Amino acid sequence: MLIACGDALIDFVPTRNADGREAVMPSVGGSCLNVAIGISRLGAPTGFVGGISTDLFGRMIADHAAASHVDLSLATRSDHQTTLAFVRIVAGESQYAFYDAETATRNWTYGRGTIPFADIEAVHVGSTTLVSDQGAAETKALIADARPSSTISFDPNCRPNLVKDKPAYLARMTEFAGCADLIKMSDVDFAYLFGEEPYAQRANRLLGQDTSLVVITRGNNGAIAWHSGAGQIEVDAPKVEVADTIGAGDSFQAALLFALHKQQRLARERLKDISADELRRALAFAANCAGLTCTRPGADPPWSREINWSW
Repeated sequence: MLIACGDALIDFVPTRNADGREAVMPSVGGSCLNVAIGISRLGAPTGFVGGISTDLFGRMIADHAAASHVDLSLATRSDHQTTLAFVRIVAGESQYAFYDAETATRNWTYGRGTIPFADIEAVHVGSTTLVSDQGAAETKALIADARPSSTISFDPNCRPNLVKDKPAYLARMTEFAGCADLIKMSDVDFAYLFGEEPYAQRANRLLGQDTSLVVITRGNNGAIAWHSGAGQIEVDAPKVEVADTIGAGDSFQAALLFALHKQQRLARERLKDISADELRRALAFAANCAGLTCTRPGADPPWSREINWSW
């Protein structure tokens, strides 16, 4: 099994009503839940770890996950309210306003000994859960237990409007990166974390700390990756008619993890030995899945039947 640990929430995505006025539509989201759903829809057994409310929106989240065959047996249900995120598209980028005080996600705690890590191929972490002190601490404890047997995947998926102390946040993201075998971030995340530092310079620094793979997604400009053995590889983004970009990065992450799993290259030692051709194929698959997600509103990653891909 692969698992994703982190946020599950409701996005209120922009739309128009019958009069043409701005409106919003509730859609299940949360970066880490999106990753779990994306992997599961592609055909790998997947679970989600995190807090899910028992309220109306929490039931929407649970039903959505179940419909995509995501195992929620490791999730924690509580009567804390669901995190809500209101989305606006500004200059092609999704911007968020979060309502996340005392929510089920914020109050999640990791129960040591509750996850059979010997049976878990990879653990994905990231996003808003790591902004709060409690969420970061609980996730660190989970990683400490997971790392001896499971590959660690990390996407900071930065949300600057939630960050109150940027230097402390940057230090925290550096610490999580230091625990990860695979790091993926968008070009927007990179700029927030590292400013104008050249991609390759930072990637090589990350690879020097026992990370095997660093990937930066760049929207219409495709993705570029650095691997400790296979070197630097770049893939194009597919040409699609974009509805919005919500969930595109999560879909890319999910598809990349699935592709590595499918190639039997996701386990830590196997990932270190991946060939350039295998990695290029995995990245191209991920880019195509992200492109399909962009063609429909909200975080709606593709199912395997929608992807014409031969392994």
